[in-house]
Amino acid sequence: MSCLQTLSEYGLRSLGHGPRLLPRGDITLCDQIVLIGSGMVWNVYFAALALALGFFLATALALAKNSKNRLLRSPATGFIFVFRGSPLFIQFFLAYEAFVLLPRAGIEIDLLFVQITAETRWLTRAAAGALIVLFLNTSAYSAEIFYGALRSVPRGDLEAADAYGMSGFSRFRKIVWPTMMRLAWPSYTNEAIFLFHATTLVFFSGFPAWQQKGDALYYARYFADQTFNPFIPYPIAGAYFILFTLILILIFGKINDHLNRHLAREQRIKMKLSTRFYRRTPMPALR
Repeated sequence: MSCLQTLSEYGLRSLGHGPRLLPRGDITLCDQIVLIGSGMVWNVYFAALALALGFFLATALALAKNSKNRLLRSPATGFIFVFRGSPLFIQFFLAYEAFVLLPRAGIEIDLLFVQITAETRWLTRAAAGALIVLFLNTSAYSAEIFYGALRSVPRGDLEAADAYGMSGFSRFRKIVWPTMMRLAWPSYTNEAIFLFHATTLVFFSGFPAWQQKGDALYYARYFADQTFNPFIPYPIAGAYFILFTLILILIFGKINDHLNRHLAREQRIKMKLSTRFYRRTPMPALR
């Protein structure tokens, strides 16, 4: 089978399109490249949706944590602490066990004149359950980044907004939020990269791959078991992640340039990707 035939047959295998059985005998390099690349669809799916949804929750959590109202500040602080303080793998495990314990027939919701049964079985699948965990986890880390940036908004900008008569939502939308994003974006880019790499943990979590619709690591592990040679499939998966990380850096770099477009070139905040192996958040500037 040529590479083009392999691509046409297994290019979308991770989505359920293609032969039901995976290659077993005479596994070629092309088979591994195509199928592992097919699995990257799920890694991109997890990262893209978790980041997109988590961005809005993180913004709300940062504002709540910065609020003077204790009823808003305490729950937000507790949520951030719990999800930042516990390992992501443990969160996957606990979430899967919790979803499995839900009634198989669904949860009945009584709305006075009508009774609705909410389906729960879909939560035990990786496409939903693992996405929820990643969404909550990145929301907590991103919220701490946004909170640090929010505390670092220059007092002069706020005083200028007050001088122009801005207050409430108008001041937040035109002054506070753009400045917060500009300050937080380099650190938020590192969080996005970390989350994208963390999608590999879905394979090790309790969430099963439905009908062999696995991610990149699922197929890499399959080929390593079939060929007894892990030094081909795993480097291929690593190369895919490096490639998509470069794309992610390019996209976030363009957004960073847009956020800093009004500043002089020497004043713009440059992207500095962290080489450390842990997440970091900006420290609030002293005022």
